[in-house]
Amino acid sequence: MSSEKPSAPPLARTTLDRAADRRKDEVWLADAWDRGLVLVVDLAKGGRALVRDRPDGGTALILMPSSAVPAGAERRFLGVDPDGTPVWSLDAPLTAGDGERLADLREVGHLLDAGDTGLLTTAVALGNWHLSHLFSPRTGKPTEAVEAGWARVDADGAMMWPRTDPAMIVLVHDGVPGPAGRCLLGHNAAWPARSDGSRRYSCLAGFVEPGESAEAAVAREVLEEVGIKLSSIRYEGSQGWPYPGSLMLGFHAVADPSQPLRLQPEEIDEAHWFTRAAVAEMFLGDGAKTAPMRASIAFYLIEKWLLEEPESFSD
Repeated sequence: MSSEKPSAPPLARTTLDRAADRRKDEVWLADAWDRGLVLVVDLAKGGRALVRDRPDGGTALILMPSSAVPAGAERRFLGVDPDGTPVWSLDAPLTAGDGERLADLREVGHLLDAGDTGLLTTAVALGNWHLSHLFSPRTGKPTEAVEAGWARVDADGAMMWPRTDPAMIVLVHDGVPGPAGRCLLGHNAAWPARSDGSRRYSCLAGFVEPGESAEAAVAREVLEEVGIKLSSIRYEGSQGWPYPGSLMLGFHAVADPSQPLRLQPEEIDEAHWFTRAAVAEMFLGDGAKTAPMRASIAFYLIEKWLLEEPESFSD
């Protein structure tokens, strides 16, 4: 774990200009395809893409010229990179060559630079939306992609645009600075058992319901899942999570740890208050209790709490 406070959630980083004004310009798009680069993602394998490990310990996406990609797949215009190159995506099976490997955002999202992070997050989220809207939910009729992959239309002309489901995720802590401070982490009942017997602990999360604010969802989900009432809630940042299409709204919240935990067993089968030292051990990843994956906003929220300045906890 770095001693430098994280500046943004891992998948919130991007340098991509989405160039939305070009999505209906067929002449410009045709030229942009010919001179552009393509990010191929294999959605059948969780949105994996070809990557190459860099000497500095990071990872880079492998983009292809449009002339080298499979013919016939739907083209999706992602935007324009900082040097003016148009970037596209499409869904197709992939095979890694020498010096390459297949990886998804869960594995390498935190290792990609800001440009590649924005490309892969967008490509997977957009691709997953297309797969779930091959037929109109209103008429049941087949749909086809239009507007450079940013909309679909059925035979009646009814248009559909990509949607993102808002979800909240919160790190509950006791508001105490320094080593004595504690945070509340839980183990989701739906997570599969690990072969080594270790268990992952993470923040509490849930979807924002219709007519509900994100803050109200935070208070409701924490009360439902662990029976804890919050005394304050603070927004910390957001990132897309394209599995299949969520926007994770991240919060810190303060609660009194003397409240008894009352778990909702179908959601959370174990929860504990952990000291900063115990959480730091989880980040090492070699014990019976482990932290969330580094590409997740949960990791960002926990790491930010670990490194929080004492004055940040004052009301």
